[in-house]
Amino acid sequence: MGRRVLLAALLTLLSPALASAQGFPDHAIKLIVPFPAGGPNDVIARVVGQRMSDILKQPVVIENRGGQGGVLGTNFVAMAKPDGYTIAVSSAGALAISPHMEKVAYDTLKDLQPITLVAKVPEMLVVATNVPANNLSELIALAKSQPGKLNFASSGPGSLPHLAGELLKLKAKIDIVHVPYRGAAPAVNDLLGQQVQMVFLDLPVLLPQVKAGKLRAIAVGAEQRVPSAPDVPTTAEAGLPGLLTENWYGMVAPANTPPDIVAKLNKAAVEAIKDPAVIEKLTSQGAILVGNTPDEFRAFIESDIKKWADVIKEAGVKTSL
Repeated sequence: MGRRVLLAALLTLLSPALASAQGFPDHAIKLIVPFPAGGPNDVIARVVGQRMSDILKQPVVIENRGGQGGVLGTNFVAMAKPDGYTIAVSSAGALAISPHMEKVAYDTLKDLQPITLVAKVPEMLVVATNVPANNLSELIALAKSQPGKLNFASSGPGSLPHLAGELLKLKAKIDIVHVPYRGAAPAVNDLLGQQVQMVFLDLPVLLPQVKAGKLRAIAVGAEQRVPSAPDVPTTAEAGLPGLLTENWYGMVAPANTPPDIVAKLNKAAVEAIKDPAVIEKLTSQGAILVGNTPDEFRAFIESDIKKWADVIKEAGVKTSL
């Protein structure tokens, strides 16, 4: 009798959790975008979130919580109730880079549950039109002929564009000077004004200026050419296969979210990501849609954390830790 009573008591304790998982979702899901509206992260989250609403038959409500390079919004999700109703589409910066650069309140791999890698957005290397280089080999040769004379802009210290520039320095063995800006817009403005010579930024940010002939594309840091910029070679094709510089956006939930709820979110997200209309909308803006399992996304995050930690250490990038 004792064992039966114990089993009954255990089932009673577990039944609310099981019931909530089986009925999930029964109301709106809050999808946090840890950046202001209008950027690549926001656009990707809105397109995927809208399709997930249709699939789950519940609203997926976008909430922008920008600040500190995505850290504040990501931390909000890490601290949220692990019931699947508060999730985020966060970025490489907040999940893999910022924890090496500054003190953050969360541990990416301990406090967050990966759901799926949504999309990769390659960084494009471009130069000002007055720079006498039409390809990566010419740019490297120019930098080697003028050590410390060429500048590369970034959207801020410790940002992915900053580390992409540092990786270029390491792989090409060149001496170029980092000029940090507060965001992509002022960096692009000074590049257009020829105050700096080059920059790595998300492809969608630079593509309009490249198509208008106001900036010259050198390469994209992706494994394959991007459909929205088919004439721009990859860094591997241009001679530096180790210069893989992709921003990425992934869906995460608070740690300890029940596995079956994570599975439901993953299934809906992947179905949304694979939808032809979603692919068409986001591919045209330079995104490479992925959609994988939680375990595959966790392994991807772990790999990217190590990659950028090594770059930060080898390049001697100063951090505020």
